[in-house]
Amino acid sequence: MAFIPHTAAEVGEMLESIGAASTEALFDEIPASIRLRELSGVPEPLGEMEIGRLMRERAASDGQPLCFIGAGAYEHHIPAAVWAIANRGEFYSAYTPYQAEASQGTLQTIYEFQTMIASLTGMQVANASLYDGASAFAEALLMAVRINRRSESLRALVPSTLHPHYRAAARAITSHQGVTLEEVPYCTEEGRILPEALTRYEAQGAAALAIPQPNFFGVLEDVDALSEWARRRGIPVIAVVNPTSLALLKPPGAWRGGADVVVGEGQPLGVPLSSGGPYFGFMATRMEHVRQMPGRIVGRTLDAAGRPGFTLTLQAREQHIRRGRATSNICTNQGLMVTAATVYLSLMGAGGLERVAIASHARTSELAAALTRIPGVRQAFRSPYFHEVVLRLDRPVAPVLEALARRNILGGIDLAPHYPELAPALLACATETKTSADIEAFASAVREVLSSQPAA
Repeated sequence: MAFIPHTAAEVGEMLESIGAASTEALFDEIPASIRLRELSGVPEPLGEMEIGRLMRERAASDGQPLCFIGAGAYEHHIPAAVWAIANRGEFYSAYTPYQAEASQGTLQTIYEFQTMIASLTGMQVANASLYDGASAFAEALLMAVRINRRSESLRALVPSTLHPHYRAAARAITSHQGVTLEEVPYCTEEGRILPEALTRYEAQGAAALAIPQPNFFGVLEDVDALSEWARRRGIPVIAVVNPTSLALLKPPGAWRGGADVVVGEGQPLGVPLSSGGPYFGFMATRMEHVRQMPGRIVGRTLDAAGRPGFTLTLQAREQHIRRGRATSNICTNQGLMVTAATVYLSLMGAGGLERVAIASHARTSELAAALTRIPGVRQAFRSPYFHEVVLRLDRPVAPVLEALARRNILGGIDLAPHYPELAPALLACATETKTSADIEAFASAVREVLSSQPAA
């Protein structure tokens, strides 16, 4: 079926109604010199059977390597029921409730999602999702500036242990608003920010302090000391968290002094690894800051007959109200991903999510122990970690990863491009999906590769 369902007669009636000679005439304001007359390099159309075969062949070409890559996107077990439900037509095609109160099912799904995120983060209110974790962090920076109106500073203190992609995205999005990111250096022995490292910023003022937990290295930051430092100086705290870790770690709402805004990437909650997306960001905050939060909030209420129902309580979006003066121009509700996350959290419950977190930490500890028994491999940091670990090698990491890939193992991330001071260093991850046999296979492959390649 054609993408446009209108018949030629229907198109002709519409053109006649508006007085246009042809569909082409609708675009006559575009200069002919820049208009594309035909598409080159586009293959001939295929039928459903041919397309299905092509996609199966391409999927098979990816293989099923043993994956120990984390760095912001994680391989977790997803119960079959999650996508069996999320793929139902009423969920799969529903994007966002523009005719809000007529979309009670969509509204209830978002309401349940918000409730779970608020509970998980220890905050008072959460919104419908955002585009992804990186853009959610950028939104949080802009939100912190609005919260901290008493400060003349537009400088945000951002630990260099925050995900490099988050820092890059935040710079791209906030720089045009005049916000600058001041990177706080980390301790290369502990892999985290030392509270005393903030002393140099005390007299200069700041619009916000970001605290990743765990950080990009998988290391746990001293969140109480860092958030307390910011609270004493009236600086809003932005927590950037892994949602799975919150089943074990103290939620940002309970940090000493507490966080003002909590954001993160929701992919670990029932969304599969899929060539970089689509994923979704989440955001929660204190009730006092709710009107500075971008996006929309669904609330539960009673109708005139006393029956429970759901409604859009707050929607600070540009197309509804302020356009140029909007709270955000990029936030979006990733409806399908949020549906999957809501089903996943409902199925797992607090106990199930905690078991996932415990198993992931245990597997990473097992992984670190197995790899550091190999000559030429040692653990980089002495600090506690969640389910990622940094390992120092005695030779460049890139060739080692290439050799592992030829053995059908994705061995992790080479940190040299982002943290040259650590090189040669490898960031590896294990979740509950990895078995002891998987870890032993990885360790055996690393041992074989290192023995066959000369050390630096």
